[in-house]
Amino acid sequence: MRFATEEWPPFFSSALPDNGLTGALLGAVLERMGHMAQIDYFPWKRAMEFGLHDRRYAGVVAMFRTPEREQLCHFSSAIGSRQTVLAFLRDEPVSAATLADLRGVRVGTVAGYSNGEQFDGLVRAGVLKVEEGVSDEINLRKLLGRRFSAIVVEKHMLRYLMAGGRYTKAERERVVIAEHLFRERPVHVCFQRTEEGLRRQQAFSEAAREVDLARIERDYWRGIGEAAPARQ
Repeated sequence: MRFATEEWPPFFSSALPDNGLTGALLGAVLERMGHMAQIDYFPWKRAMEFGLHDRRYAGVVAMFRTPEREQLCHFSSAIGSRQTVLAFLRDEPVSAATLADLRGVRVGTVAGYSNGEQFDGLVRAGVLKVEEGVSDEINLRKLLGRRFSAIVVEKHMLRYLMAGGRYTKAERERVVIAEHLFRERPVHVCFQRTEEGLRRQQAFSEAAREVDLARIERDYWRGIGEAAPARQ
């Protein structure tokens, strides 16, 4: 069964075992269904186009469920989760008790990403001003270069980026995160909005109940290790 996504380690990557954590979860469920997963990588907007509309694909993995996206596809049961955080520099801390307190702060996001209904709603309403980049990697570089006051990023993605050899120990120690502004959110397989897509979604969700996804996730994190930025 073929899916489209983007390179987004440690969740999806052709360079990681089993195509990343979510790739491992996806593969385990599909194996239960009697299938194998084929994952093709594209920039996010192209992944959405191919995965949702090209008949060669079953769908897109993995996506947050939003009211707008309900019209695009059939969502599976949850296949893992994501924890969005606000990252900023230790020597230029951003203090915010709520998301609305980020008014006036120059925040970097990634184009096409959903950052939660509350955050996205504040952006649409003009309460928060964001600058969209093409990737988390570029946004992190801009943060370190003080071109952003803060960035919105997934916690494990940030840890994985900073654990690589592209950043010095001093750079890693400059970045801190605040987790309290965002809720952890489940992610889902987004099957094409067709009759076949609905059948696949139902079969997938049924098979997922028979797989210990939490154990697979725990084992995967232990296998790859992480280097975490400090909490606020």
